[in-house]
Amino acid sequence: MLPIDVAAYRSPWRQLHPALKGTFCGGLLACALLLPAWPGAVLTAAVALVAALGPAGVPPRALARAAWVPLGFIATGSITLLVSVGGPDSMVAVDPNGWRRAAEVCARAAAALLCQLLFAFSTPLAELLPRLTRLGLPSALVEIVALMYRMLFVALDTAHRVATGQAGRLGYASRRAWIRSAGALGASLFIRSYDRARRMQRGLECRGYTGDLTVLVEEIPLRPAAVLAAGAAPLAVAATTISYGVLL
Repeated sequence: MLPIDVAAYRSPWRQLHPALKGTFCGGLLACALLLPAWPGAVLTAAVALVAALGPAGVPPRALARAAWVPLGFIATGSITLLVSVGGPDSMVAVDPNGWRRAAEVCARAAAALLCQLLFAFSTPLAELLPRLTRLGLPSALVEIVALMYRMLFVALDTAHRVATGQAGRLGYASRRAWIRSAGALGASLFIRSYDRARRMQRGLECRGYTGDLTVLVEEIPLRPAAVLAAGAAPLAVAATTISYGVLL
């Protein structure tokens, strides 16, 4: 199981209805994308971070481990906004306004990332997918996503076992051996995944599969007052940002 899934199952927010967490995190995500970067994105990131490390009980190490790669991608991608190409001499030059655009992109992207990670670290996907059909999504699409999600763990476990066996036979001792072992690992993983998918299809057909995977979904009460409370934080962020802009 992935660390995000482990944290999601252990989160105190797991007992909450996914709609509440969707309202809270979705509202913050809208604030990060629609409001001015200053102070909207900064406030959004702060609220999401406080909620993740506080009530949601997200482990700081797990959050940092999941965020550092996307944050690095955001930082490196924003560097291109610091320069401009073209002009009279068709040369690369430093854009005097580039740092503002780079800071805005970094702030918005970082805030949006924290909102998504907060939802992922507090909502197990296995409990979210069965409820998506109630929102009007095709059941076939939801079932394909669920099967891919379950097969992902099988593929990761198979790859780990094969790689461990190859390493025990010095399969990664040299560069040539590494390339050969990596190719063999990919071929073995493809064959085993295809075989498992075929056996799963036969098993479903033998059990009278008619197009719907019926699963037991725990019914969690959803109260309108709780939904309003979940949307209070995004509304407060939006009101604060708008008030700040009016005062300026």
